[in-house]
Amino acid sequence: MVGEYLFLIFGWMSCCLDLTETELHQCACNMQLIHQSCATSFPYHLSFQMLSENAIGFILVALCWGFTNPFIKNGSKGLESIKRDSWLSQAAAEYWYLFTRWQYVIPLVLNLCGSVVYYYTLGKADLSLAVPITNSLTFIFTTIAGILLGESIGSPRSWLGMSMVVIGVGLCVQSKA
Repeated sequence: MVGEYLFLIFGWMSCCLDLTETELHQCACNMQLIHQSCATSFPYHLSFQMLSENAIGFILVALCWGFTNPFIKNGSKGLESIKRDSWLSQAAAEYWYLFTRWQYVIPLVLNLCGSVVYYYTLGKADLSLAVPITNSLTFIFTTIAGILLGESIGSPRSWLGMSMVVIGVGLCVQSKA
């Protein structure tokens, strides 16, 4: 059990070497969630059917969260050019700008649908699987979506890290079966 989580953590560390400051912060938050899930592992084994249903649900959540992140980022381009005198009018102008752009709203709604599926599946799932699967695969799906949008992902270390994350998640799921 500890080996699977170490493999997952080393995969995260390898991926985090080529990230911006904001992405590093997100990576650190995800690492904290993975650590918390390791500490709250349940001692019982789940049935294979329940495990596979939950894993499919969490992979769907990771797809919703991961693939929408780059689109939300692209949809919010131009937000920094909005300038108002007071903080209240600035906030109102920024919200108006974001929520009147379909390029922002559609990915945001899909992302929030992922959250609904997450909370639904979380009620039936083993927490020690839920957090590592969703957070690590979200990172990978975000990278894939970024590549599809023409962003570069960095070095081969990123690919090595993503491979280690996939193997680590697979080991976590397999150890519960």
